[in-house]
Amino acid sequence: MIVVDTNVISYLLIQGDYTDAVVKLREREPEWIAPRLWLDEFLNVLAISERHGNLESDVADSTLELACELMEGQSYDLPAQRVLSTARRTGCSAYDSQYICLAEDLGLKLFTFDKKVLKVCPEIAVKPWG
Repeated sequence: MIVVDTNVISYLLIQGDYTDAVVKLREREPEWIAPRLWLDEFLNVLAISERHGNLESDVADSTLELACELMEGQSYDLPAQRVLSTARRTGCSAYDSQYICLAEDLGLKLFTFDKKVLKVCPEIAVKPWG
């Protein structure tokens, strides 16, 4: 089991520069979890992709369905105070701190492309090909 951020989920379901690496990660580590925030962030990825003409609306809709199936029962709420404390300690956004908290609390690796998270949390944060 690993924690993944929204960019990792996005690259699995939307073809991009890192899709191959994320597909290989999924083969190695098939059980993914994330804070419930992943869905809001993923909706934003879809909306922006659609707005910029990178995804047709029907593709965005089906991609959303796939993402929800992928992460069904794999999303977690985190205590707000814990997230705020982590944001203070790391200097990361409260959004990123939710992923960090989940990984720390469960003793799991966090797979991310976020350079700041990778830098300030080297003990848990890993690139998907790392």
